[in-house]
Amino acid sequence: MGNRLKELRESQNLVAGYVSTELGLNRNMVAAYERGERTPSLKTLVKLAQFYNTTTDYILGRSDERWPQKKR
Repeated sequence: MGNRLKELRESQNLVAGYVSTELGLNRNMVAAYERGERTPSLKTLVKLAQFYNTTTDYILGRSDERWPQKKR
């Protein structure tokens, strides 16, 4: 999960401080999530998925589909 979070952040040329500010999270926690030292709560996981416009399944490694399917 940590690698995916870091990959998502870096692919958008963002720094962890910006992500933490935008989501109202502690910067050290964002870094710990990316290093795999901490696991985000369900609420935070959903916030991260919405922020990065991806799915929680992608972040969790349950899917390799990075972008959500568009509804018809």
